[in-house]
Amino acid sequence: MIDEPEAHDAPDSAPDARVLAQVPRDRIVAPNVAEPLSHQGNSTNPAPPTRTQTAKHQTAVWLREFGARYDTWRLAASGWFARLDLAPDLAEDIGSRRWLRGLGTMVGLGAVALAFWPDFTPLEARPAMPQGADVASEMRSQMILPLALGADSGRRMGPTAAVIPLKSAPERPQIQLVVTLAPGDSFASMLRRAGVAAGDIDRAAALVGQAVAVGDIAAGTQMDLLLGRRPAPGAPRPLDSLAFRARFDLELELTRPGVGTIAEDGTPVVPSGPLALKRNIIRVDETPLRVRGVVGSSLYRSMRQAGVPASAVQEYLKALDAQIDMDREVSSADEFDIIIAYRRAATGERQAGQLLYAGIDRGGRPRTQLMRWGSEGRFYEASGVGEQRRGLLAPVPGAVTSNFGLRRHPILGYRRMHAGIDFKARYGTPIVAVSDGRVSAAGRAGGCGIAVRLEHGGGLATRYCHMSQMAVRSGQQVRRGQVIGYVGSTGLSTGAHLHYEMYRGGRAINPASVQFVSRAELSGTELADFRRQLARLKEISVGEALKDLAPLPNEVKEPVREIEKVETARAGKPATTP
Repeated sequence: MIDEPEAHDAPDSAPDARVLAQVPRDRIVAPNVAEPLSHQGNSTNPAPPTRTQTAKHQTAVWLREFGARYDTWRLAASGWFARLDLAPDLAEDIGSRRWLRGLGTMVGLGAVALAFWPDFTPLEARPAMPQGADVASEMRSQMILPLALGADSGRRMGPTAAVIPLKSAPERPQIQLVVTLAPGDSFASMLRRAGVAAGDIDRAAALVGQAVAVGDIAAGTQMDLLLGRRPAPGAPRPLDSLAFRARFDLELELTRPGVGTIAEDGTPVVPSGPLALKRNIIRVDETPLRVRGVVGSSLYRSMRQAGVPASAVQEYLKALDAQIDMDREVSSADEFDIIIAYRRAATGERQAGQLLYAGIDRGGRPRTQLMRWGSEGRFYEASGVGEQRRGLLAPVPGAVTSNFGLRRHPILGYRRMHAGIDFKARYGTPIVAVSDGRVSAAGRAGGCGIAVRLEHGGGLATRYCHMSQMAVRSGQQVRRGQVIGYVGSTGLSTGAHLHYEMYRGGRAINPASVQFVSRAELSGTELADFRRQLARLKEISVGEALKDLAPLPNEVKEPVREIEKVETARAGKPATTP
């Protein structure tokens, strides 16, 4: 039922009301009241959910809650790690707490990586070939072993009746050996160990003694031996040949007549008769070796690169260091000049000797010139003055623990004069002479223990106490820097150290207050000979001794092999027999 619009309604609602008012009232049918009530009741009472729907619903709810909690935890953890800063850039803020924290992270990760590092144990696999005694025996039968190792490989055949056993196996008619004279060994014992008969040993020693003293043969000398056939089973072999280099300029050869001789029928001749000595004099040139060069950044390296032997370089530096201050008085632009004794053999061997001349040139002019002269091997300047300008050496490389003067004795317990200087040094440290001198006393000296006293001339003397062992004897001449003993703790001593004393005119003085030089001058004919020898050395050409000696006609041997003959013919060299 639709009423007419009220007057107070809005104007815009009037048309709608008018449209509705035009619908006839008989067209509006009222619905059944019971029907809408039943539908309304069914809509308000839904059907109950199944178990599957319930489980899905609960799972979805749990996942939504877990996702929310996980996101919250992840954001909190990210913020915590961001604030912690475990892996900062190690190139920034070096030394700060943040940098140390990053260093700890790196070390920890490295430790973990090393802890889980796999080992390198090889994996065991099945062998490609079967293993066993039968397989090893079969492989050994197919091997080829040298005769020197017994040659027990190969297959064996059982002997038959045709095999005749030998009563004894034949020996080699000759045996060639190379023996070496060991340090501390004798010539006779060396031959005895090689299996030479006693009679031949005596004969060989007597013949060699005619050329050189048997005891003067240098240790390490190699000798070629040729042992002949045994005169009887079990007897020593005779000495058929012995050859060795007795000296740099001498070769000796002991041979028995018939060695190396072939008969007309082609069979070798059996050596017989006594041993005979043959001397082979080797031509030797003894021109000294002179080497010059620029000092550069390192004097030692420059001399070694120039070809100077290491022993000669050390002797050169030692000689100059006693005269000048090598660090201050030698510049990189200076030139070194060294002359050493040198020998060249016609056979090609070379031998370097001791230092003869040591010099330093500056601007093309000699600045320092030292030459060895006299039986003592002292170095003298070009003016003929042998002077040690660098003063005293320290007897041991250690610190001073007690100075010269009054002190309380550590053992006796009362104050008394300490007439020397104590140096701290370990047991066995070498003790060197502070300057050139002569050993005036060597042995035990009461509370000083084992001591060595040196006389340096000019009323000066030094004494070295509490040694464990001496290296010199009384009356011996010693040089500056020479080892005279070793640190110990003998006598009145509380531990290993060196007690060093100095005397002037027999009275003890403070060694730290003395700086002196040793001086020796040449005069008269000795000075003239010295200057002539120096002039001869300065005339030697640089590197002249490094050239090979031209062979003489009698030193050229005829080639034996055909290839050597072809090479000799191509070179145009004469081939003559000695």
